[in-house]
Amino acid sequence: MARGRGQLRGRPPKLDQRQEHHIVGLYQTGDYTVREIGDLFNVSRSTVYRAVRRADRAPEMQPTLNTVAKTSDLFNLGR
Repeated sequence: MARGRGQLRGRPPKLDQRQEHHIVGLYQTGDYTVREIGDLFNVSRSTVYRAVRRADRAPEMQPTLNTVAKTSDLFNLGR
């Protein structure tokens, strides 16, 4: 019934697509540990790895350097 009404089952995602995009960008720079990225977004390390794995399977999820720069500004990361 719920699926017929267009309602999803299961737990709602912790991160939206934009946040996952930022996580992947930070991970790919290599400047931050997985723990640091998880702490920034208030998620576990496994969630960070899951986001990276999903991005590897979906080329449109690959971040640009511009996105990574904006993320650093967002969190006032002075690295």
